Amino acid sequence: MSASILAGVLLTLCLVGYVWGRIKSGALKTGGMPLHSIPAYHGYFVALWCGIPAFLLVLIWLAAENAVVDALVISSLPAYLTAGVDDARMSLVISEIKSIAGGRIFGTPDAALLEAAERYNALRETASLAMFVCALVVATAGLSFARARISPEFRARNNVDGILRWILIVCSVLAILTTLGIVLSLVIESLAFFRRVPVTSFLFGMEWSPQTAMRADQVAAEGAFGAVPVFWGTIFISAIAMFVALPVGLLSAIYLVEYADERVRSTVKPLLEILAGIPTIVYGFFAILTVAPFIREWGMSMGLSVASNSALAAGGVMGIMLIPFISSFSDDAISAVPQSLRDGAYALGATKAETVRQVLLPAALPGIVGGVLLAVSRAIGETMIVVMAAGLTATLTANPLEGVTTVTVQIVTLLIGDTEFDSPKTLAAFGLGLVLFLSTLALNVIALQVVKRYRERYE
Repeated sequence: MSASILAGVLLTLCLVGYVWGRIKSGALKTGGMPLHSIPAYHGYFVALWCGIPAFLLVLIWLAAENAVVDALVISSLPAYLTAGVDDARMSLVISEIKSIAGGRIFGTPDAALLEAAERYNALRETASLAMFVCALVVATAGLSFARARISPEFRARNNVDGILRWILIVCSVLAILTTLGIVLSLVIESLAFFRRVPVTSFLFGMEWSPQTAMRADQVAAEGAFGAVPVFWGTIFISAIAMFVALPVGLLSAIYLVEYADERVRSTVKPLLEILAGIPTIVYGFFAILTVAPFIREWGMSMGLSVASNSALAAGGVMGIMLIPFISSFSDDAISAVPQSLRDGAYALGATKAETVRQVLLPAALPGIVGGVLLAVSRAIGETMIVVMAAGLTATLTANPLEGVTTVTVQIVTLLIGDTEFDSPKTLAAFGLGLVLFLSTLALNVIALQVVKRYRERYE
């Protein structure tokens, strides 16, 4: 039974419960009995009791279904497939069974695995049907229970508010726990990396070559995990991106707010903000297929040596991506400046350009600075553009025509391959991720503090 059918049936039952609750409470009101809550709240109460328990049951069922089905399949395997097999090997056996069950058969699999795949499909179908039936039973029971509680003195509004309050609390707690889980996993793996590689070598080392630690009997040499070239590449590309995005975004915001008429603004502003909706992979294609060849041909015509993947190509395209961030923040900040300041400047004889330069920009500076810092944090954390257009070589160079690497590129490359997860090469990705997380967090905090501390308030 597909999940879409189950969701449709549950939503239909919730709608039926809402209508049923309204009809019953409306009938009580028509009969002359004063209701504590309006009929709509009675309908909401029945719908919530119909949907929430069934939804929770489905979530718990889906969380436990894979483990239960896998355990049943493993218990039915012959002894020669399970005797003396560790967890890693057993996980490979289960993966092969699931591949066969999904129709992805390579070569001639063991007959026991074919039978296990058929049993796996049968168990999944049985589990899906049982989940469907149990969800319907729970939803129907909740609907009947809630409808039976409808009476003139029943406080439906208070109960609905209480249910919604608990839903909001649960969602908030889940968001906090998810954040804590991400941070803890990052910190724990980073500590495992720093137990093998000194922090000073990582933060201040000048050579980045994690591929040197490939064998169990090979110890990483001093400086092999020096991340200074990686940090420099991230800063270098982000600086190029801001060199493109800051003037274009700020000047476009000034034009749209102060100079453009309403017809031009209503056309140009949505077109400009379309840039924010383009996927970063598309920007990566644009960088590697259009911008990088153009820069290389231009450099060759000037007698310059240009790498196929250059910091200028990646940073320039990233700057185009960041234009809507700066433009939108600057637009909002400049628009928020009271018209009285403009009128006062004009009354003193200032031109429009002087008003913008000496009145509007100083007044809107907190919002503009906050937008710029958030754009910088976005540039530091960008992945796809730099993966495709920046290169993989960790070099300390100030030449934008050469290839550099960034933190995000290295994280991607370190986590791809067959290297053991607990090797220094793989764990280095978590060290880089921790530095990246702390950097973007610091930039976001600084941006919020700048906006909060230096915001101008006008009567």
